[in-house]
Amino acid sequence: MTDSVPPETGAALRDVVESLVRKGMTARLEDRPDDAMRHMKAAVALARRGEDPLALARALHGQANVERDRGEARAAVALYLEAVPLCRQGDDPLVFAHTVRHLGDVLRELGDLTKAARCYAESLAVYRADPAAPPLDVANAVRSAAILCEAQDDPDQARLLWTEARDLYRRAGVEAGISESATRLERLG
Repeated sequence: MTDSVPPETGAALRDVVESLVRKGMTARLEDRPDDAMRHMKAAVALARRGEDPLALARALHGQANVERDRGEARAAVALYLEAVPLCRQGDDPLVFAHTVRHLGDVLRELGDLTKAARCYAESLAVYRADPAAPPLDVANAVRSAAILCEAQDDPDQARLLWTEARDLYRRAGVEAGISESATRLERLG
């Protein structure tokens, strides 16, 4: 006999986990880090009781984001690394792409440019293969890859990516992204 949640409560459990993740995200946006962490840890603990890898991946991703907010990059990496294989088991490739991109961002911030590059390549491949991918998510992934190219002293590739990011931010109507892309392109010449 297993101590996992019976199948008939799987959907209900997933809903509660998703609700906790949403509460955690709201607390992050409202600059309430302690509340955000409390909700995300509760979501992770609850998701571990179920058999839904994607629900657990989303909760881990949420907690990783809060760790990152707190400046705990290594803790964030550990959580993202746990979430990525769970995302592969799920049926939502965009959640996978988003999680891998965030992992890449933290790895880049920690100076592991080679691993970050692999994350961005994998994330962008998924985003570009899905015509339903939200332009803002794709733009953010392209932006991350462009920043990496600048860090790797590859201005030609950075220019291509910043141009793509600018166009995607235009499609998404995100002025801050358009402006940043234009500034970076101007600086790159």
